[in-house]
Parts: sequence; C-alpha cells; structure tokens
Amino acid sequence: MSGLGELDRPGVPGSAQAWDERSREWAAEEAPTTDGTADPHPQSPGRLPKLRRTAADPVKTLMHRHRALCERAVDPLEIAAGLEAHGVTDRTATRFRHRDVFSLAEEMYARAARDEETAPHATVLTAPRARPAWIVLTLLPGVLCAATVAALRLTHGQSRTIAAAAGVLGVALALRAALGRGPLGPTDRAPQGSAHHTSGSGTWTYWLVGYAVLGDGLLRVAVAGGPDGPPTGSGDGAWPLATAPVLALALACAPAAWCAHLFAVCTRRRLSASRGLEEFTASARPLLLGTFALFLSSVTALSALCGTILGESAAYAQTVTLGALLFLARLLAAHGFLHAPAVVLTATATAEGTALATVFAARLPGCGFLGTPVETAVDAWGAGSVPALLCAAAALTLLIHAARTLTRASAHAPADRPW
Repeated sequence: MSGLGELDRPGVPGSAQAWDERSREWAAEEAPTTDGTADPHPQSPGRLPKLRRTAADPVKTLMHRHRALCERAVDPLEIAAGLEAHGVTDRTATRFRHRDVFSLAEEMYARAARDEETAPHATVLTAPRARPAWIVLTLLPGVLCAATVAALRLTHGQSRTIAAAAGVLGVALALRAALGRGPLGPTDRAPQGSAHHTSGSGTWTYWLVGYAVLGDGLLRVAVAGGPDGPPTGSGDGAWPLATAPVLALALACAPAAWCAHLFAVCTRRRLSASRGLEEFTASARPLLLGTFALFLSSVTALSALCGTILGESAAYAQTVTLGALLFLARLLAAHGFLHAPAVVLTATATAEGTALATVFAARLPGCGFLGTPVETAVDAWGAGSVPALLCAAAALTLLIHAARTLTRASAHAPADRPW
C-alpha cells in the first residue's frame, strides 16, 4: 500500500528537506557580490565570504524554474496546485518568506502578470456545471440494459441469442459514451501512456461485469461437478444468469456521475476558500468519504429495486462491492490517476479467473487440493462470496489510495474539460 501514492504521477514530488536544500542553492547562485555584480564562482574555495546577500530573490528563481506554470496559470490557485504537484509544501514556502503555498502562489501570479505588463485579474475557481448532454448519456446504459433484460425474458431460442448479443453491444457502446464526457470523463492532466491504461482498465471492467452476470452461476455449477452445457439465458436454468446485479450497475451510472460532479463542485469551493495545503486536505477528505457513502447508498437501493422487480436475489454483497470498485477506479482516472486503478482492476479480474480455474484444475488427478479454498468458501458463504471478498479488498485499496491523492490541491487544478 505504501507504494500506491507514487504510481500515478510522472515525477515523484521531492521531500521538504530536498526543497530546503534547493532553495538555499538557488539563493546562493543568484547572490550578488560586494560590487553589485553576480558572483561567477559562488562556491570557489578560498574566496572571502560575501558581506551582503539580502538582494537574493528566491521567488524569482522559483518563477524561472516554473516559467511555463506561471505563464499558463489563470489564477493563483492553479499555481498553488502545480507547486504542490512538484513537491512544494507549506513548510517549503517559509523558505521563500511566505506562510503557505497559497500565499507564495499569489505573489508568483501577481509578479508574472506584472512582468507581462498586464494587471493581475485573478478569477474565481468556478466548479463545472451540469450539462444536459452528459446527464442524458449517463441514463442511456441503464435504459438499454433494462430493455435487454426485458427482451431476454420475452424471447426464446435464437431470438433470445440475438437479443442478448445486440443488448450487450448496445450497453457497451452506451457505457463508453457515458464515460467519455462529464464528471467521469477523461481529463487533460492524464500523463503520457494513458491510452494504454484506459484500454486495459476498460477490458478488465467488462470482465468484472461479465463475471457478475455469469460467474456466480458458473462457479456454483462447477463446484457441483458441471456445467453440462452453455447458459440458456434464463434465470431458472442449470447455469442461471444474474441479471439484477448488472441492471443495478448500469442504472448506477447516473448516480455515479452525479456523485462525482458533487465531489468536484465541493472540492473546488473548498480549494478557493482554503489558505493552506493541509487545510484543504483536512476539508477534502470528509467530502470524498461522504461522496463514496452516498454512491454506496444509491447502489444498495438500486440493487433492492432490481431484485424486487426481476424476482431475483438482490446480491447486495457482490453488487455493492463491485460498484464501489468501479466507481473509485473511474473517479481516480477522471482526475488523471490511471495507473493504480488499472493495476487493481487487473489484479481483481485475474483473481476471479484464477478462482474459477482452480475448481476445474482440481478435477485433474492428484490436483484436488487446488480447489479446496474456493470450494470451502462456496460451501460456507455461497458462490457470491468469492467476487464479494475480492472486490471489497480491491475497493478498500483504491479508497485508501484516493484518500491520499484526491485530497491534494493538484488533483483539482483547473483543466479543460468538455462538461
């Protein structure tokens, strides 16, 4: 767990001690000599100590080293977020004669504007507004999934197979469109190589959702010695389909987007009102936990509703834990943290596949011990306990990681997002 905080950023922030040493070096490099000229050899041995170093300007040196950040910043908050991403802390800001990073960023923004001969015009960091486009797109996966479930219940034979194939394709495309924009959409802060992480996360996400539909039934039948044939597409067959969990997750796309939007609005307001990085982190962490709890409540309610309407088991443990995992993974990816969600989703999907494989491998001569752990869990708590435990552990891992990364000011810096 200790290494997850360093997985997402291309440059690992330096420590406060390292920044203290750098600030002293920068001040020494720009220190003037006694005759007012720059000292070409500030560290040469045998030279007399300088009589005055008060003219050194460490803030100017810091602005020079972060020139691109100062030039493109639209307000001091963006500079503060950028400095934090590069390892500057409130303690480091005291070396530049400021009480915190926000105060240092305000001076840098004002001086950058004065250097460009324009008056500083700090703008308020506004939160993104809800747009009808992404609101409709987030409802589309649930609508198409409900239509697919209805078609599966009203058709038979080849018609059911065609309806299932068309429904899966439609829901997948709708889900991709819903996650392409809005609060859960991509951000321009994604590091290089993000396309690889995004595609990998999408593949394993589809696997996890597919397991929610077919995995529990297959595992239950495999432990009993089957299966004797492919799934029939009905809920009462030898290899039943669990349609209630996937319908609840599809309908949960809308609450997930609204919870992410609420989190973005509240954190940007707190960022505008905060006067220090530690103050912002202390106020952002309860917002993250509250948003996460709100989403879990919505998924639980949708699971109960879908189970009642379809006459199936609500499967609260499997549905809620998988929903929590997918929500946290998407929330982190939407703020530019792609590596950790990809790793966790891959590990979870691989563990589910391995659990199924061990049951079948146990049928080989002399390999009966391989299926003992999974068979014991299924006999004690049911087939749904395997994905529930795996997804719960993965969701807890991402929650701890999100509490460390999404509570930083740099995670909420202004970005060009098509909301």
